[in-house]
Amino acid sequence: MNAIPTRSLGASGPRTAALGLGCMGMSAGYGEEVDRAESIATIHAALDAGVTLLDTGDFYGMGHNELLIGEALRTAPAGARERALTSVKFGALRDPDNGWSGYDGRPAAVKNFAAYSLQRLGTDHIDIYRIARVDPDVPIEETVGAIAELIQAGHVRHVGLSEAGAGTIRRAAAVTPVADLQIEYSLISRGIEDEILSTVRELGIGVTAYGVLSRGLISGHFTRDRELSPTDFRAMSPRFQGENLQHNLGLVESLRKIAEQKGVSVAQIAIAWVLSQGEDIVPLVGARRRDRLTEALGALDVTLDADDLAAIERAVPSGAAAGDRYPAGQMAHLDSER
Repeated sequence: MNAIPTRSLGASGPRTAALGLGCMGMSAGYGEEVDRAESIATIHAALDAGVTLLDTGDFYGMGHNELLIGEALRTAPAGARERALTSVKFGALRDPDNGWSGYDGRPAAVKNFAAYSLQRLGTDHIDIYRIARVDPDVPIEETVGAIAELIQAGHVRHVGLSEAGAGTIRRAAAVTPVADLQIEYSLISRGIEDEILSTVRELGIGVTAYGVLSRGLISGHFTRDRELSPTDFRAMSPRFQGENLQHNLGLVESLRKIAEQKGVSVAQIAIAWVLSQGEDIVPLVGARRRDRLTEALGALDVTLDADDLAAIERAVPSGAAAGDRYPAGQMAHLDSER
């Protein structure tokens, strides 16, 4: 593989490798025992390959993920550590039983969350800081205004947004420069194309796309007979249920035919499709192991021409997926879906 190309996160954000590493699965969400040594080795391998953006949330594993990243950075070579960029989500309220109780975007809470994140990460600043879901009880102007104050104090470098709708994005950008919007974007999650993508492009805001393999659903590795642990959040995801799953895996098989013709994997062509949607988009790959990371990085060498893109569109047209991307309760928290 050649050197990883770089992309800018909007007009005001940092320049980063064209693929970022989403670290959530190394701590929580998939109902499996976490292999700490492999997780750290995967982060090190990503940094060694030229990946710079590490994405986390302070609520991933109740702080476990930030501590993991902190350890990985502390034990990485100095050069890799200095190039690394941290993207942190905050605001989710949890309870001791792993439940969720909303989001807190009050300015005092923003600064409180940041103080704990800096301690766990072991860094003197966070590169991009964003509330994970817009708090409906706090004006977004107040939330991003607090992040702007953290920037002035030297604790944060850039303001980010997550799952915000077009109107909210405009309001936030009127207060302070916004580097990027983090939002789900994949072949089967294309709601961003309706209004949000044109809005961020008008405002000079980049996109960090998560869920580019739809939690493994369109990775080419998920099978119909796979049993999910009750603690795996996909067990409650509509897209992984019954007839929805059968339909969605049928889409994957259509995509597999195109991938095989190009001599690449399903995951690689799915990631390459997101990469092809614009130089202002940086996909986050949620690799938890080094072999999956290697496969994902191979997407950077996949070139999709007009005929390839047309074939992919026929195989997986916009809106083709069955089922929402989250259960109804979680969908209600998405400002981007309103």
